[in-house]
Amino acid sequence: MEITRFLPLLGWFKGYSKAKFRADAVGGLTVAMVLIPQSMAYAQLAGLPPYYGLYAAFIPPMIASIFGSSYQLATGPVAIVSLMTNTALEPLATAGSDMFIAYAILLALTVGTFQFLLGLFRLGVVVNFLSHPVIHGFTNAAAIIIATSQLPKLFGVYVDKGEHHYETVYRVILAALDYTHLPTLGMGVLAFALMLGLHRFKPKLPYVLIAVVVCTLLSFFTGFNNDHAVDIQKIESEAIRNMIQEFNYDHARESNMSKRRVLLGKELDDVARKEGAHAASALQVKHKIALQNVEIAFMKENQKQLREELRVIRFHAVEGSEGDMKFYPVDQVPPGAKIRGGPWRMNVGYKPIVKNHIVMMGGGAIVGRIPAELPGFKTPVLDMRVILSLLPMTVIISILGFMEAISIAKAMAAKTQQRLDPNQELIGQGLSNIMGSFFRSYTVSGSFSRSAVNLQAGAETGLSNVISSFVVGITILFFTPLLYHLPQAVLAAIIMVAVIGLLNFSGFQHAWQVQKYDGAISMITFIATLYFAPHLDRGLFLGVVLSIGLYLQRNMKPDVYMLAKYTDGSFRDAKTHGLGQCQHIAVIRFSGPLFFADVSYFEDMILEAISSMRDLRHVLIVGNGINEVDASGEEFLYRMIENLRESGYDVSFSGLNESVLATFRRTNLYEMIGEEHFFRSVAQALETIHEPAHIHSIEKNCPLRMCRA
Repeated sequence: MEITRFLPLLGWFKGYSKAKFRADAVGGLTVAMVLIPQSMAYAQLAGLPPYYGLYAAFIPPMIASIFGSSYQLATGPVAIVSLMTNTALEPLATAGSDMFIAYAILLALTVGTFQFLLGLFRLGVVVNFLSHPVIHGFTNAAAIIIATSQLPKLFGVYVDKGEHHYETVYRVILAALDYTHLPTLGMGVLAFALMLGLHRFKPKLPYVLIAVVVCTLLSFFTGFNNDHAVDIQKIESEAIRNMIQEFNYDHARESNMSKRRVLLGKELDDVARKEGAHAASALQVKHKIALQNVEIAFMKENQKQLREELRVIRFHAVEGSEGDMKFYPVDQVPPGAKIRGGPWRMNVGYKPIVKNHIVMMGGGAIVGRIPAELPGFKTPVLDMRVILSLLPMTVIISILGFMEAISIAKAMAAKTQQRLDPNQELIGQGLSNIMGSFFRSYTVSGSFSRSAVNLQAGAETGLSNVISSFVVGITILFFTPLLYHLPQAVLAAIIMVAVIGLLNFSGFQHAWQVQKYDGAISMITFIATLYFAPHLDRGLFLGVVLSIGLYLQRNMKPDVYMLAKYTDGSFRDAKTHGLGQCQHIAVIRFSGPLFFADVSYFEDMILEAISSMRDLRHVLIVGNGINEVDASGEEFLYRMIENLRESGYDVSFSGLNESVLATFRRTNLYEMIGEEHFFRSVAQALETIHEPAHIHSIEKNCPLRMCRA
């Protein structure tokens, strides 16, 4: 077995030349131009600071290329996996917090480990549990959710998330109607126009990078961002100052209660282990936890109301006697005061408001400072309780991410005639996430858009992805200050443009035309995913359950046809084609595995045929579609043949494959039926059984001899 199967890197350099290196270098540079801004945007979609997208674009792409089997697959942050990361971690920690970041890195490790084990044990077939209709419905819904999740950044408004995504979108619309920061909206529209226009008329240009450069320069020279940090005493409203203090007080209490709840949880585990989960002492601890939950919920609700009230307040900045600025609510500005800029808003997030550093926003939001240092090696913080709580989402993200990567890789392999190993690709994707987690990366996967760019640029080997990783590393070290003034609205526009390609509503109609139940499953998954968002796993799970349920239902009632001779000499369904049937021979075709779930149905069909044919003498079972027989199927056949022969009917088989015949031979079923009752085809069987079945028959022009409507 070739070593290149386990280390595909070695296959890059067979017949390698300067021309191939030039192509790889161009491909790597081109992909990096798209990867850098996209990765920052996707990191924000995942709830992480933008520079964590650069970390995810540094180590993982080269690892995936070195150990994966596809030469052109470009790995890194992608939209759906980023959204699923946010979905998985949102119940555990506040987006952007240190704990949230730690859990995101831990999730990358668990996803990578799961993918690696699937590949190692060659279990890539697990992706078949997600049918195409389910994936299609989920992907379209996810694209809409991703796009609408960027509306706050596009309009420059801030709202709390609702229990459902549609509630959040409704709040954003209300906030945008109340106040839209026009420069922010303008910057987003400009980015849209540049990317869509260049993509249509000059598709070979790095349109994403051009939009980033133009908008960043415009932001820098126009003073797009105009934040001003002030002390709480500079806010000329006692009521607002009291609201800030109340917000901080509630946040501190809620934080202390949460820490207390964690300790109570550990105490409950200890008590349950020593005395049992239903012991009196355990019930007392549970009662304390319940009280803490009620108080925490009250504190959070109060904080939410205060956040909403503080966010909607508009200020005017008034120049003081000493040249400093004081901030008044717009309806409380002293007459004749000299107003500077504005209107201003208070930056109120989920963290406490620092009293001597309250950020007043007079412009649009920008990326801000990005650390100019490569991510150092650091072991992810392992927490088994968190790992277990993330396990369902780990499985979903692992399979979804791999499906996205392998579908892209297969499409490119069809063009390049490259040999692709799905299990090796699982190993490559798994190792990229595992190694990435040790360098502060969140979960990554194969990107359709960047892989297409890599292929179009002429990349020959995985070296192109290694080169793109080095370009990202150089950018982190030397060029991140240039991204300081990049508007957040531009990152939102990048995400929204990227997910346009995920929308494919014609696929619903196509699935419906193929099979109505496939179209229905696709639509149900789509609607359920939109409804349950941000809990995307629920919509996906519903689609999977429906798919498996319908699969089982179809297999419990496989197709059973009574055959007769057609005009061209073939044997077809008598009912569909309006063909007459023989009085003495029932030719029954069974299409499906004969196993525990469908033997009862098959028995019913046999009995129905017998009861409807008064002069029946012989039953011929056409088994071309029987690909498997389990113990229940074998027992059923044995019993059925015994009963039929005792009742005076003979039974024969035609078209059984070798594996089914081998099953018959391993038991005494083959001998019981008799070798003379097995035939290769229906025609051969009829040559033998037709005449004996028609002794003393008055039937003329038998439909099994000639076509008779």
